Amino acid sequence: MIDVQKIVEMQCETVAHWHTQPIDNPCQGFLADVCKQHSFNYQLWHEEDIARSPDADDSVIARVKRAIDGFNQQRNDWIELVDDHIARMLEENNVQVDETVRINTETPGSVIDRLSILALRIYHLDEQLGREDVKQEHFEKVRHRIAVCKLQQDELSRELQLLLDDMFAGRIRHRTYRQLKMYNDATLNPYLYEKQTSVA
Repeated sequence: MIDVQKIVEMQCETVAHWHTQPIDNPCQGFLADVCKQHSFNYQLWHEEDIARSPDADDSVIARVKRAIDGFNQQRNDWIELVDDHIARMLEENNVQVDETVRINTETPGSVIDRLSILALRIYHLDEQLGREDVKQEHFEKVRHRIAVCKLQQDELSRELQLLLDDMFAGRIRHRTYRQLKMYNDATLNPYLYEKQTSVA
């Protein structure tokens, strides 16, 4: 029903593509939601790089911090939307699940998010192998990290496929876990709503 290998391939291909072209979404259906979620990780990754620049002044850090908050919120929102899409697919396929079967504590959307980060990490580690300003020890460290990341990518994608197969066979229950972030909500973040009250 859902081919995890296609998800991984899309994540790796779009990371490379977006480094030379504007961010787009070439996918359809479920993969389009996965790609959208992945795009926020891509933007978040590069803002985080800027935030750690020692020569970034306060105005740059402030702009980057707000961008990071925004992309992180969208990243989390789209993890939930990916899980919601899976829930719809289960319903459309009339998957019957006994309420006594186990439920996975990590949702497929969360695993897909982790795979997205791994695709970004592998790409940027691979970039390091083209540097000419470092010693051999640097390349050895990078190659080791790439190997670890690729192992994690293989294991995560394999386990995600098993999880999804079990869900669509009715052997595991699926639930979208709501993260209910509070810091961006002006009615739930004390600093924001107390400031509004004091201004009024």
